[in-house]
Amino acid sequence: MTDEKLYELVCNVSKEIFGKDFLHRAFFNKRLRSTGGRYMLRTHDIEVNPLVFEKHGMEELVGVIKHELCHYHLHIEGKGYKHRDADFRELLKRTNSPRFCSTLIERNKQVRASKYTYQCVKCSLLYNRKIRLNTKKFRCGKCLGELFLIPLEKLK
Repeated sequence: MTDEKLYELVCNVSKEIFGKDFLHRAFFNKRLRSTGGRYMLRTHDIEVNPLVFEKHGMEELVGVIKHELCHYHLHIEGKGYKHRDADFRELLKRTNSPRFCSTLIERNKQVRASKYTYQCVKCSLLYNRKIRLNTKKFRCGKCLGELFLIPLEKLK
């Protein structure tokens, strides 16, 4: 889908659902990562993440457009356009617009393995860390013993 077709779709949805004209720009923004779209307060433009259409199809895209148009029309009219405002929530319900879009990015559920393991000289407590720490500056939290780095070869 092109930016021109997106603009036409936004204009059509605005006219059909809200009964009002959309007078600004609408376009895809590939740099959006975790959000489906956004309404720009200063320019009144609407940006949409292209992954919404690619991953979830036309129905989800129309949902994101309706959500952003709720922000747009309320802001233009000087009413509460923010997510927490009663005007916004009421317009979402009236237009059957989604509050959130579907997940666009897959979260990495694996916990990163720690690169460094330290052991206390006194109580032998192990500390796993992602970032190297200064053993002259830090001590054991349990007994204040000195810490030393255990080489990776000994851990395997």
